[in-house]
Amino acid sequence: MPALARFLPILQWGRTYNGTLLTNDLVAAGIVTIMLIPQSLAYAMLAGLPPEVGLYASILPIVAYALFGTSRSLAVGPVAVISLMTLTAASSVAPPGSAQFIAATLVLALLSGVFLLLMGVLKLGFLANLLSHPVVSGFITASGIIIATSQLKAIFGISAAGEAMPALVTSLLGNLADTNMSTLVIGVLSTAFLFWVRKGLKPLLTRLGLPPRRADLFAKAGPIAAVAAATLAVVLLDLEERGVATVGDIPQSLPPLTVPLFDAGLWQQLAIPALLLSVIGFVESVSVAQTLAAKKRQRIDPDQELIGLGAANVAAAFSGGYPVTGGFARSVVNFDAGAETPAAGAFTAVGIAIAAVFLTPLLYALPIATLAATIIVAVVGLVDLRTPLTIWRYSRADFAAMAATIGVTLLLGVEPGVIAGVALSLALYLWRASRPHAAIVGRVPETGHFRNVKRHTVITDPRILTIRVDESLTYLNARWLEEFVLETVADHPQARHLVLMCSAVNSIDASALESLEAINHRLADAGIKAHLSEVKGPVMDRLQRSSFLDQLSGQVFLSQDEAFSNLIRRGEEDGPPQKDDLWMARGMI
Repeated sequence: MPALARFLPILQWGRTYNGTLLTNDLVAAGIVTIMLIPQSLAYAMLAGLPPEVGLYASILPIVAYALFGTSRSLAVGPVAVISLMTLTAASSVAPPGSAQFIAATLVLALLSGVFLLLMGVLKLGFLANLLSHPVVSGFITASGIIIATSQLKAIFGISAAGEAMPALVTSLLGNLADTNMSTLVIGVLSTAFLFWVRKGLKPLLTRLGLPPRRADLFAKAGPIAAVAAATLAVVLLDLEERGVATVGDIPQSLPPLTVPLFDAGLWQQLAIPALLLSVIGFVESVSVAQTLAAKKRQRIDPDQELIGLGAANVAAAFSGGYPVTGGFARSVVNFDAGAETPAAGAFTAVGIAIAAVFLTPLLYALPIATLAATIIVAVVGLVDLRTPLTIWRYSRADFAAMAATIGVTLLLGVEPGVIAGVALSLALYLWRASRPHAAIVGRVPETGHFRNVKRHTVITDPRILTIRVDESLTYLNARWLEEFVLETVADHPQARHLVLMCSAVNSIDASALESLEAINHRLADAGIKAHLSEVKGPVMDRLQRSSFLDQLSGQVFLSQDEAFSNLIRRGEEDGPPQKDDLWMARGMI
């Protein structure tokens, strides 16, 4: 049973489900459903798909996540960045909106789901950590700019194409003369209203006496008011005759049973985009889930989240949807509305299903410009221009990675941006791991603590050179360690003992062991004894299984304080310390 519960979290929280939880989940589901209907339509059109596909992607995938996911607040469905990535990937094989394009999006959903499931079963959730926060933040910021720019064509009522900013801007400017003024008025008014709702409605409702939480929920449901007003305006003013594009007929039906096309060539062509899409979707989703879980002192299982998202994407592939993940905005609404369990998502799916069957005729006259305004307002929150400045002050290397990701995404498109982001994250990690921080240390007076001689006033002895390495020793930094130690020893001609302080060394691999052996032999040839201090138990266990300790010219000390005191007392070949051999040093190497 415990093993089954690990893959079906519903077996854990379902045992304590009661009427109070049911009521809270139903209320949250109702609020999220109202918010999700226009969002789902808008994001499907952003992905180049018919609007009903957004509704289909918000039904069975949510139910699948409710069964297999661990977050109690995460709301799964179509999101802006994944929709843009879907458009980019599927456009490489077929024109948007075509039958082949729709078939490609189903294959993308299935491949993404399979990749996520495999990573979950193999417990590879840690792979998300390979994408650094600056790179992810840069990619999302650049994607938000591209998404907002791509929606301007619907605001102006013109045609435009392009997956990156140069092509998009050129296309928009080239067709600006064809602007439909009625569409522009609706688009501008919808955008302005949604921005005001986002910032000004809650304070207004609060001043009118509404409780802050309820006022916040009304503000988040603002897009429904925009949709209703714009649709009514189109009907009453007969704006379709003036060229205002509308959603049109949306089938009144539940999600169809679909079987993704099995075409080896197509699958091979979409495999890499699907993998990138899976990684980005997982990183976005798990970050939202962890943030919300922390607020209630709950926890999520990243490996099980992979399975939950994988099941959701597989469900999307077989129910006429497209790739999905956890969305920030709707998840926050779900959380604020009081969702207690993943059942809230299942109830949301029921609400979307009811809307798909009974309410779609009401959306016939919904202007596409209003849906574009919904997307623009939603993705503005993704554009973070403060973080680059903060990261610039904190780390030039991280800023360079972030700036490069933003630049590649804006200039070349989403897929090259993802690849660049992944490559830069890995390169940055490897560069840091290959050049760990190391310091020469001395004893802080009247204590047993040892600190960097460049930062503290410490006691040192010219015959005793202590180097603290602040990183595990691996094949990435083994040669660097060898060169650093030998160069440092060469700069200290009076040294007769070298102590490697290993308090921060969590592991030593075979390559690093060879370098330690080489260091030991080279120092022995120079008449210098090599010692280790503060070696952790697991590391010592591995060293004892080798011949290194037998060959070590010095010894292993339990603490650095013991090593320093012992070597000073011993004197050995150097005789007793002279008057000037022990001194206070600051900034001396």
